Amino acid sequence: MLQFSGSATSSRFHSCAFTFVLLPQVITSNHRHWTITTRTDTTEQMSHHNSDQVRECLTHTNGNTVDHSSRGEPRNQRSQTDPAGKGATSQTTSNETGGTMNKKPSTSSETSGEGRVEKMVASFENAQKEDKKSTSDEYRDKKAQNTPSYSASEDCRASNRPSQSEPMDTSDAFSSATRPKCVIDLGPTYPIKKLKGMEDFSKELNQPISMKGHTILIDIPCFQRGLIVTYQGKHVWDANHVKLPHLYSRGSPSRWDTTRQALNRLTKGSFSIGDIQSAIMSYNSSNKDKWTFDALYYYGRNVHAMDNNLHLVIPKMAKLALDLPDLIQQPIPLLRQQQNQAITMSQQQISCLLANAFFCTFPHRNDTSPGSEYANYPTINFSSLFGSRNDSAKSALQAEKLRAIFHYFDTVTNESPHQDSASKPDGLVTFERICIPSQHLPDWKNRKETLKNLHISSEGSIEIEGTGMLQVDFASKYIGGGVLKSGLVQEEILFLMSPELIVARLFTEKLADNECLKITGPQMYNITSGYSKTFSWVGPYIDLTKRDTWKRRYRQIVAIDALDFKNPKEQYTKENITRELNKAYVGFCGQPKTAIATGNWGCGAFKGDPKLKALIQLMAAAVADRDMAFFTFGNEHLAYEVQRMHDILAKNTVTVDKLYKILKDYCGHYTREHRSPKDLYRFIREKIGHPESSL
Repeated sequence: MLQFSGSATSSRFHSCAFTFVLLPQVITSNHRHWTITTRTDTTEQMSHHNSDQVRECLTHTNGNTVDHSSRGEPRNQRSQTDPAGKGATSQTTSNETGGTMNKKPSTSSETSGEGRVEKMVASFENAQKEDKKSTSDEYRDKKAQNTPSYSASEDCRASNRPSQSEPMDTSDAFSSATRPKCVIDLGPTYPIKKLKGMEDFSKELNQPISMKGHTILIDIPCFQRGLIVTYQGKHVWDANHVKLPHLYSRGSPSRWDTTRQALNRLTKGSFSIGDIQSAIMSYNSSNKDKWTFDALYYYGRNVHAMDNNLHLVIPKMAKLALDLPDLIQQPIPLLRQQQNQAITMSQQQISCLLANAFFCTFPHRNDTSPGSEYANYPTINFSSLFGSRNDSAKSALQAEKLRAIFHYFDTVTNESPHQDSASKPDGLVTFERICIPSQHLPDWKNRKETLKNLHISSEGSIEIEGTGMLQVDFASKYIGGGVLKSGLVQEEILFLMSPELIVARLFTEKLADNECLKITGPQMYNITSGYSKTFSWVGPYIDLTKRDTWKRRYRQIVAIDALDFKNPKEQYTKENITRELNKAYVGFCGQPKTAIATGNWGCGAFKGDPKLKALIQLMAAAVADRDMAFFTFGNEHLAYEVQRMHDILAKNTVTVDKLYKILKDYCGHYTREHRSPKDLYRFIREKIGHPESSL
């Protein structure tokens, strides 16, 4: 039995005061303030290596150089039956999608996802009956009572969401007048199974990691001997590197000494939400009148009873944060504008940095006002996620975000010997800033490429069906957007499904027009439901996606920021179309040449035209020599229109330069006829002389 007893916190939050007594199937809530009591025999966090092995390994290490001869052959080969597990209509098993979803008990706050979860359970049971002989099903059978498989053929919204907003109605009179009421038959689209994923390029991915402009925070020779060991460098404190909390030595006691004392108190004994607040504010006293913890208290009052994990996870998070001096022993460079740089770190190092972000320990990062030191960077401390200024609706949504965050930390600190080894977060992740100088960007008026293969569907999602492809993050120029505030559109939800992405906010300067951020190897931890105001955390995702020889998951995400059109008419100019083409190309170029998984990029809050943005991405993909999987998130009519336009352009062998000229002509037409311009796709058909009768 776990006893939650009374403890005074703050009179400001008297409405959230309560006491728990937890017995099997019994929860009561009847007193004023709550305290979480931890077991005193909590096991120490498991190390990634045996200290003797590390000592022996380091005696053979002379610098952080690559031993090319000891890399070995790639172990992960694609299934012969479903190359990337991307089948859109077949019953997809756990090894096809690369993961499974643990079912949570239904509660009143999860009613929006309840039917969807039951649907997943039913699909899982059917898949078991059909494929009992497969090796993957032997694994699933062990978890059948509580781990339904997430199937690609299920309701795609369980893994993602509808498009960022209702798409702009840009259909012409012909298409809208004939639009059927029932499901639209798209006709043949390129099979998703034929699109190439990362496993098709395992040989390229298993080559040595480039060392030019690349900071690797683990010791490579030790890594090649099977150990993940922190690389031992020399810290610096300057404007070009992350200013780490334990290096901040001003004052007596120092800020880090105060931080250690505060977090140590959370690792043992009993604590309350008020104690978490007090710990954070003890070394952030200058913000005492600015920060609130409404959302964190809301979580404790309304959500914690469902997950019941804070009494275990907070102590482990505090200990993880305090491991910073041991886990990060070399400077982390800032990924500055107009510089091609990369950082590779272990998943354990990422979790340590994120634990520090949760407890708001990073110095100099709380002020992002114009002219401040980090005005050009996104926030990293979690203070903005904890407060909602007594807005209960925002608090409820931020509490759902916290459920995803706490599950992530619960997973990365899991010491159970029963955890599936394939899903353990014990690999590496690479963050790469890519900049292409303007003189090296495509001359769009002279590009002779034709459009590549397109798979388009109103069902499915970038994150699941797009596994193994280059997955597009509809990014803010400040990476992660509002993930640590109240934002809950495509980028923020992606960062909550894979919280390791959040660490990019620590070192990534605002993206310029000719830049992107590419992340290779992140793990997925959470399944979510809904979008914006309907968002909720559904349950754990067990990521079984294979890894390359550098232990990076076969998952690659590229963050590209679309223009934000306050007035949608502004997008129909040559300059803005060229900017979007360049931005998409920067994100799509490079190796390996996997297919691109994307959708309505910049078509929600940024007010982009979905038809125009689809063509822009197809043109950039053609010049980058990549096929595409395009998901319209439930918009069947848009899928039909884009599919039809792609077929017409392919049939008429319309090259990129010709399509670019047509788009420029449309901009002139739009300016002249702005009150009643022709539909973009009708305009294109007329320009290439494609008769309506053959549609």
